[in-house]
Amino acid sequence: MQFSSPAADFVEDEVDTFGKYADHEAFPRTPEPVVPLQLERELRIEEVTFRYPTRQRPAIDSVSLHIKAGESFGIVGPTGSGKSTLLDVILGMLEPDSGAVFVDDLPLAERRDPWQRTIGYVPQDVYLIDDTLRANVALGWYGEEIDEGRVLEAIGLAGLDDVVVGLPNGVETILGERGVRLSGGQRQRIAIARAFLRNAPILILDEATSDLDAESEFIIQQALADLMKGRTVLVIAHRLATVRRADRIVVIDEGRIVDIGRHEELLARDGLYRRLHALQMEGARV
Repeated sequence: MQFSSPAADFVEDEVDTFGKYADHEAFPRTPEPVVPLQLERELRIEEVTFRYPTRQRPAIDSVSLHIKAGESFGIVGPTGSGKSTLLDVILGMLEPDSGAVFVDDLPLAERRDPWQRTIGYVPQDVYLIDDTLRANVALGWYGEEIDEGRVLEAIGLAGLDDVVVGLPNGVETILGERGVRLSGGQRQRIAIARAFLRNAPILILDEATSDLDAESEFIIQQALADLMKGRTVLVIAHRLATVRRADRIVVIDEGRIVDIGRHEELLARDGLYRRLHALQMEGARV
């Protein structure tokens, strides 16, 4: 809901324009600006367990992690291991059944909105509206909030300049429903441009390159490398090459942490990470 709220706000504005509401005050914007919650020392996940109502086994079970401010942190594991559920708990989208998440010493449950305002999120499936490239990059910003110079700068930093040149009306080109004018890699770069525009100190990458071909992934990885500088970064990845340069990598299986360390350390152990790495290397050779 939090991720889709800019689109909902956009629809609300459109309906307001046509005077569909008798009482516009019944649908106010956020009455007071929310001050982002800064991460000064560490993000702590303490004995967190979460189980979906339709499942017997917990999706994540007694997970504890300490992620330092400014650290790049990878989260890997097989499909269905609990990676996305852990991410949703960290984002404040899911409330743990037990345990808690702390931003420094503040419980996340009490500061969810300020916490989410400090996060830049690059998902695997990028949501685009049937509007201009400019409007899609600035999604979630309104009227005088939009700094045209920063929007253009974000487009350049995300490597979208070549895309803009190829569009008939540049940044004012209508992209079509869900961005039909663009390739998968170009849509992904719009998500990265949004993160540049937001300039959030915490960056979360959720399988951001998993569906791209090798050439597109290389371009995206270059843009992400620039975006990650000086930020606290959490990367969920299926491809282990995406997280190999992370300061630390946590390996999750069946909802539990089974290993943690740097890429080289995990490869030196006879564990799940090494087996996943061997399978991916074999797949690449085939």
